Amino acid sequence: MRPAPATNQFTPEARGKFPAWTRRWSTFLLAAGFLFALASIVTKSDSNWPEALLLLLATISTFAALARHLPAHNVLLAAAIIALIGGIAHIFGAMSGIPFGPFMFGSEIGQKFFHTLPWAMPLLWVVAVLNSRGVARLILRPWRKIRTYGFWLIGLTALFTMLLDCALEPFAAHAKHYWIWTTTGYSLTPQGGPLSNSVGWFIVTLLILAFATPALINKQLSKRSAPDFHPLAIWLGAILLFATGTAMHGFWPAVVADAIILAVVTGFALRGARW
Repeated sequence: MRPAPATNQFTPEARGKFPAWTRRWSTFLLAAGFLFALASIVTKSDSNWPEALLLLLATISTFAALARHLPAHNVLLAAAIIALIGGIAHIFGAMSGIPFGPFMFGSEIGQKFFHTLPWAMPLLWVVAVLNSRGVARLILRPWRKIRTYGFWLIGLTALFTMLLDCALEPFAAHAKHYWIWTTTGYSLTPQGGPLSNSVGWFIVTLLILAFATPALINKQLSKRSAPDFHPLAIWLGAILLFATGTAMHGFWPAVVADAIILAVVTGFALRGARW
């Protein structure tokens, strides 16, 4: 009798992807990091390392979750493109005020590359863009077969990245002083950055997606998959964290704006997930 062939756990579909336990543990650690950062904000701690740790855990968890659907090298390539373009945009922004408007990074944001770019900014771009794209995919599930789906996905990703930054601005600039705006102007949200900042995030995200999208497309034919709520959880968790921070400093108009963003996006995402 011929022995039965051994089952190869590294099938062609799974080869190159992160192990399942990586996603489970990264999600658990992210939830713990979120609660710890939230407690630090509520108690008005002067330490910024809980938020830094949360950003690192969010980056790892985003990688692990996305690698369930894509090869790991595709995920890392897309992340590298996002971090590179986003980082360069903020270097130019800090030096010239283009494309976000004139601002200065504060000492509270941490160490800087070349005394210009804070280490957290490239990771912030990666987390914001990849999870905004995941939220957009969830909302667009009913229309994923239409020809213009790709354009809608890119546009909504840029929009949700911009909205995430709109929620971040009051927390980062006014509550935490990670950066300081040296000009005043109309903002999309109360206590936020100038309108040029929101436009800059939208345009830079479009530029990023022009280069990163090919690495994020799953080229293998597969059956209809279940909705992925992981990006939505990270996206909404970030909004909740920023809203809590602005509330603790009394910026109530910004909290109301964050609540509206959170409610609208949640409603559309749950509607899309039912398809």
